[in-house]
This record gives sequence, C-alpha cells and structure tokens, in this order.
Amino acid sequence: MGGWSLHHRNECVIREGWPFVVVSLGVALVGFFSHTMWIGWCGVIAAVATAIFFRNPRRTIPQSPGLIVSPADGKVIGIEERDDPFFGRGRMHCVTIFLSVLNVHINRMPFDGRVASVQYIPGKYLLAFHPKASAENERNAVHITGTALGEEAVIVQIAGLIARRIISYLTPGDPVSRGMRYGLIRFGSRVDLYLPRSATLHVRMGDRVQGGATTIGAFA
Repeated sequence: MGGWSLHHRNECVIREGWPFVVVSLGVALVGFFSHTMWIGWCGVIAAVATAIFFRNPRRTIPQSPGLIVSPADGKVIGIEERDDPFFGRGRMHCVTIFLSVLNVHINRMPFDGRVASVQYIPGKYLLAFHPKASAENERNAVHITGTALGEEAVIVQIAGLIARRIISYLTPGDPVSRGMRYGLIRFGSRVDLYLPRSATLHVRMGDRVQGGATTIGAFA
C-alpha cells in the first residue's frame, strides 16, 4: 500500500514509460554523435511515440453516487451477457473495450470499493479483438466489491498481439476509488468489464470511451 500515492499523481508520462523514453533518447544521442543521422532521428521519433503511448492525461471523474466509469480508453466492441469465468459470479453483463496503440493504456477503477480477489492467467497473444482472446490470451482479472448491496465488478486486463506485459498494482484487500489508476497494458490490448445484470448500461456498440471519465453504467 505504500505506493498508492504514486497512482494518484498527475504525471504527464507515467513512471513505467520513462525507461523506454530514456533508451530511445540514448539511441538518438548515439546516432547524432556518430553522425548517423537516420539513427538519431529514429531515436527521437521512438522517444516521442513512447511518451505519447505512456501519457497520463488529466481526467474529470464523475461524482454522482452509483455511477460506473470506464476502466479504459478505447472503443466498445462487445456488449453481451456472459458467465464470469474467473470468480464464479454467474451470469453478468460484459462490456469489452478495445485499446489501439494510439489510446491511453492506463486502466482505472470503475467505482469505489475494495479488491476481493486477483487472478493472473498466462496465455497466448492473439489479436486483442479476436473472440477467443478473452479465453486464451494472457490476462489479469480483478474482483471488486463496493460499499453498497449489489455493487461488484470483475475487470479483466487482456494482452493483445503486441502487448506482452500486463501491469497491475492491486492486491486483495486494497481499497480503491472511482477513477483511480490501478495498472496498464503495454502496446495494444483490451479490457472486459463484468457487471451485475441489475446494473444499467449507458454505452452501445461502437462508442468511444475514456478511462475514468466516461460513464459506462449505473448500479440500480
């Protein structure tokens, strides 16, 4: 819990991205000092692209009681009822969000609550929008319970073809707050959000959402 303050900072680029930026700048310096200009400029471009990928924009978090905010930036590519395959919560709404390499890849909490369980499953690296990705790819599932009766969610970070590392800061028992960043997926991925069937959904297929800012739904 000692690092939780880090996940509330308004960093322009999150700390996990700085090693990639520094390495790219190092390549740029080597290129320029050796008069190999194309290597230098490739390093600069890589540094800028990496900084953009790991950007952490400010978000205005909705404050009304009962609201559920998006756990990720991206496009809604699936809305269906599905059994929770991780924690046995039964039939739930499942909202699938696809993150391209151009999206912010920070993941955020959908509502206030507490981490009940965390389950990491190693797996394949199919394209993130592939129907089998949710069952076969590397993934990390978190079960969150709220402070009121019936408030719960299962958030699943799913690696994609390019993404090879899922990062989560959470352990069972951790308190969480709506819009708080709790992890990220590097370089292209998807997030599945499981909600109780009693929850009302506010998104449709094809909608563009922003993590922590877009209202996904509300608890009844």
